[in-house]
Amino acid sequence: MTRFGDLVKPVRAGIVIVDPLRGTPQRVVVLQFNPETLQRSLAPQASGAEGGGDRTEALRLKGPAIETWKFDAEIDATDQPELAGDDGIHPQLAVLEMLIHPSSASIRANQALAATGTLEITPVEAPLTLFVWGSKRVLPVRITELTVTEDGFDAELNPFRAIVSVGMRVLSASDLPAGHRGAELYLAHLAQKERLAGRSAAGRLATLGLSGI
Repeated sequence: MTRFGDLVKPVRAGIVIVDPLRGTPQRVVVLQFNPETLQRSLAPQASGAEGGGDRTEALRLKGPAIETWKFDAEIDATDQPELAGDDGIHPQLAVLEMLIHPSSASIRANQALAATGTLEITPVEAPLTLFVWGSKRVLPVRITELTVTEDGFDAELNPFRAIVSVGMRVLSASDLPAGHRGAELYLAHLAQKERLAGRSAAGRLATLGLSGI
């Protein structure tokens, strides 16, 4: 008989914020539930795309495909009162939202520079964000969209249930400087994808009704 304690717990998906210089995790965001679906879109960076290009460039690739991911993250404190304190699930939502906000301190610092007549103010650099979907998918990403749907509130109007739709763009070696930790992680992911493709059995021309090309 298999006991409940003997069951293997599923790996959870999540987001890791990393110091790009030291490579040390600054924060780990574990999704409460693994999303049921994951939508991925890949667009090739082709030299001869959209017509009108040089015919000798038709089969050339300028760089890695532009890849976007989308998923819905559910946060529900209905059956987990310890998840929602006096603030409901505001803290869990705030963690996700701060992935795309600069800190208030950095905004005030830039405002102070502008007030002193600084002509050029460098945009705030966000920490390296990694999306983790199992050990075979650890990718540097930029969060491009967060859509929050709250559908449960307590007496103080604090949300206790929400679905967060997350859109991400994978940062490839074309997006990051050579040697950047994120670029190295992307190249490692691409190399792993090559190894996985090599394990797939090759088809035969005869199956397609062809005897040769």
